[in-house]
Amino acid sequence: MADFALTKEQLSQIIGKNPYLDHWFDALSQALPDYEINTPKRVAAFIAQCAHESGNFNFIKENLNYKAESLVRVWPRYFNAGNAAQYAHNQEKIANRAYAGRMGNGPEESGDGWKFCGRGLIQLTGRSNYQAFADSLQISIDDASEYLKTFEGCVQSACWFWEANNLNQFADNGDITTMTKRINGGTLGLDDRIKQYQHALQVFGA
Repeated sequence: MADFALTKEQLSQIIGKNPYLDHWFDALSQALPDYEINTPKRVAAFIAQCAHESGNFNFIKENLNYKAESLVRVWPRYFNAGNAAQYAHNQEKIANRAYAGRMGNGPEESGDGWKFCGRGLIQLTGRSNYQAFADSLQISIDDASEYLKTFEGCVQSACWFWEANNLNQFADNGDITTMTKRINGGTLGLDDRIKQYQHALQVFGA
C-alpha cells in the first residue's frame, strides 16, 4: 500500500485560513515521510496535536505573558502572593524562574528558562530537549534554537518529538488520550485534540 500523501487542499480544510499555508504544506510534505508519519491515522493525529498546540499553526513560541494571579494558579510551586507581582507580564523573568533547575536548565540567573522556552509546533522546552534535537540533526544547540524559528524547524522538531516518544504506535490505535499525555504531561485540551483528529480523518476520507 502506498504511503498517504497530504494535499495542500486537505491541510487548508484542517487548519483554516492560515496566512502561511504554502510554507507549512511544504515543510510537512518534506518532513512527515522521513519520520514514517505516512498513513491517514498518523497524519491526522500529528496535525491534530500540532494544530491544538499551536492555535492552528499560528503560534510557534510559547506565550508566557501571565498576570500575577495566573502565575500563582498555573505554577504554585514557583510563584506565590509574595513574589508573583514582580514577575507578572515579564515573559523572560517568568520563563527563567518557572523552568529553572529542570529539563536540563541551569538556575534562574542562568537565563536558560527563556533561552530554551517552548518553540515549534509541539513546543520543545528545556535545554535537554533542545540538545537532543540538535544532536539528532548534528548541529549545535544555538543553531537548533535558530532553526526552531523557521517553518521547517517547527515541523521537524515536532516530528522528532513524535518519533522520540513513539507516538506513531498510539496514532495507529487511535489512542489520542495516551498520545496527549506524552505530549502535554496530562490531558489538557483533550476534547479539542479529539475533535481536530476526527475532523482531519473526515477530510482524508478515512
